[in-house]
Amino acid sequence: MPPHPIRVLLVEDHDMVAEAIGLAFQHTAGLDVVATARSVAGAVAATREHRPDVVVLDRRLPDGDGTSAIGDLAALGARVLVLTGEATASVAARVAEAGGAGLVLKSSRLEELADAVRRVADGEAVFDGTLLNGVLNRLTGRVPPTGASLTARERETLALLADGASTDEIATRLGVARNTVRNHVQRVLDKLGARSKLEAVTIARREGLVD
Repeated sequence: MPPHPIRVLLVEDHDMVAEAIGLAFQHTAGLDVVATARSVAGAVAATREHRPDVVVLDRRLPDGDGTSAIGDLAALGARVLVLTGEATASVAARVAEAGGAGLVLKSSRLEELADAVRRVADGEAVFDGTLLNGVLNRLTGRVPPTGASLTARERETLALLADGASTDEIATRLGVARNTVRNHVQRVLDKLGARSKLEAVTIARREGLVD
């Protein structure tokens, strides 16, 4: 850890979230929020001006995906810790591939976020333990692209989920029992690294698996 307080740039476009994190960091020994920004462009400009040790970067920003700025921020000497509402292996791998030092869920406690900042400043890579295998596999090419391992029936199930169909409606459309549908849905979630049907559909749309 640096001998001086860790200089933190907070990049978050939601005022309430930014205020809560900033206030928590102000009351955390060893952390110093030197600036805030609300966009990808603002993050790069503020990093160039303030030279933070760590940039806490929201992944979803008004002018684009925060991960697109990781390379520029790292080139300016900052370690980048990404905040996200969805932590899947594919998201974590994109952060790691771009040069990010870690990924933290927005739902994490503020104490956990502060600890992640310290660890990142100390040179650690901070990724949720449940994602590490997925990150390593994707970075080493040991797994196929997202969705490649879905069976035809799982793809049908996913498409129906994206259309807003209920379990009963999917069972009727596919001509199978409700328990069979639940099994299909669970396998879809597992293969996409999703924790809910909504997250699975979000990932599928992002990856072009459904319209």
